[in-house]
Amino acid sequence: MRVVVDPDLCEGNARCVAAAPEVFELGDDDQARVLIEQPGEELREKVERAARVCPRGAIRIIEE
Repeated sequence: MRVVVDPDLCEGNARCVAAAPEVFELGDDDQARVLIEQPGEELREKVERAARVCPRGAIRIIEE
């Protein structure tokens, strides 16, 4: 799986950071950043939760 944040949709709510701090951080510009673009399966549940709780739907999970 690959994780992508759409910067045009991200509002910097940081809900993704709360759900998966190993994978996301909030930058100085209040935009979510992906720390681990291809997280392991052990983080899948957290990443999926982060995508679900994003109010703008800015997080995509791409299966490869």
